[in-house]
Amino acid sequence: MSQGSTAEEHPSTGPSTEVSLEAATRTTALLCVAAFMTMLDLFIVNVAFESIGETYSESSLGGLSWVLNAYVVVYAACLIPAGNLSDRYGRKQGFLVGLGLFTIASLGCAVAPTLGFLIAFRVAQAAGAAVLTPASLGLILSVLPQARRAGAVKVWATSSSFAGALGPVIGGLLAETSWRWAFLLNLPIGLLAFVVAVRMLPKGAPASRRQVPDPVGAIAMAVAIGVLSLGLVKADDWGWGSARMLVTAVITVVAVTLLIHRVRTHPAPTMSPRLFRVPSFTVANITILIFTGAFSAVFLSVSLWLETAADYGPLLAGLALVPGPLAVPPFAALTQRWAARVPARFVVSVGLAIFGLGSLLLATQGGVHYATDILPGWIIIGVGIGIAMPTLIGTATADLAPADAATGSAVVNTARQAGYALGVAGLVAILGSQATLHTGGTFRDGWIFVTALVLISAVTALRIRQQRSRHAEDQ
Repeated sequence: MSQGSTAEEHPSTGPSTEVSLEAATRTTALLCVAAFMTMLDLFIVNVAFESIGETYSESSLGGLSWVLNAYVVVYAACLIPAGNLSDRYGRKQGFLVGLGLFTIASLGCAVAPTLGFLIAFRVAQAAGAAVLTPASLGLILSVLPQARRAGAVKVWATSSSFAGALGPVIGGLLAETSWRWAFLLNLPIGLLAFVVAVRMLPKGAPASRRQVPDPVGAIAMAVAIGVLSLGLVKADDWGWGSARMLVTAVITVVAVTLLIHRVRTHPAPTMSPRLFRVPSFTVANITILIFTGAFSAVFLSVSLWLETAADYGPLLAGLALVPGPLAVPPFAALTQRWAARVPARFVVSVGLAIFGLGSLLLATQGGVHYATDILPGWIIIGVGIGIAMPTLIGTATADLAPADAATGSAVVNTARQAGYALGVAGLVAILGSQATLHTGGTFRDGWIFVTALVLISAVTALRIRQQRSRHAEDQ
């Protein structure tokens, strides 16, 4: 353990204090509910997008796109600095601040009188989610005993699949009445979770405040991730070879260079270089980046297929999306039964290979019939994700010191967001603005792109080497 880690956020008796099974279950459930809420909102807004456009009919499509893009950009840019601050100044405090900000911003989104106000509150939502997410995973890693951490992390990771299953359905249903209910839904959940968290989560020992995390490095990181994400989500509008994209690339390179310099030289870097000396952490994050790119591309492509080639409405499209995400939780649970003695890299690689089989099956179908052309491959993709994702997320943080838990989880979630932007940008670049989307055949190249990404991630997963054996972790 690194120097100074004992001053980090832990219960006063240390993170290995015996916690009853009931208390561990309650804590994990609370943290999963909060993380679920932030993911649910993302899926709901995707389906309710058309309804939002009808409310602000005077706005352009480019302006409306920022209801989605602003959230992705700000969330990705703030994750790592927020995780670092939670590590240093208290994970419970970070969790409560993030949850409170997200809940209040949700109310602002629901009552936004103009598109500008809606986008501003979406930015505030993203900032709250960026604080909440790494703090919640960091609390699991620091509050629960060692023997219960791996299982709790996998449950935490799997909870997002429930959001993927429920989000499109809820979004489609609410879009039939008013999209504002998509944000109002967060109020009772957020308020209840806040009250329970205040009473249930341990306050923890005072955190070390000997040095403030490097502000220049934090700004450089936010600029690098924010500008890169902005470039990716706007690449189709601006053009990949445009002057704006060139400026975006230059700013990103300069910011990354400055960040690397500050991380290597500053006494209190915003992101500790020791994180990347952990082999499993580095390789797992590369795998997560590529895998998430494949996931975001296939989710968007199937959604577009349902709304164009199959001509489904919002609610019917949402229902049609359910089987894939719904396959994730049971296979995630089943995997843990037979994979306990199998190296994590093999479990992840097998799951990703199954994902690739599903996307390849999509690519081989040329019809416009959901039951025969989409559903089989979509379910297989869900099975593969269920096998791979929980173990992959758990492996990424398994070898980190407790002092780096929230910062490390923030890096993991930043990799996921960057992968999301990459996958969407790549798919849009492949599909372009073709007028033939309604034929369904133009999606084949997109699904081949997804297959290539996920098979690459299956190969990188084989290079994950954990410092502690699975057997040791289970003891």
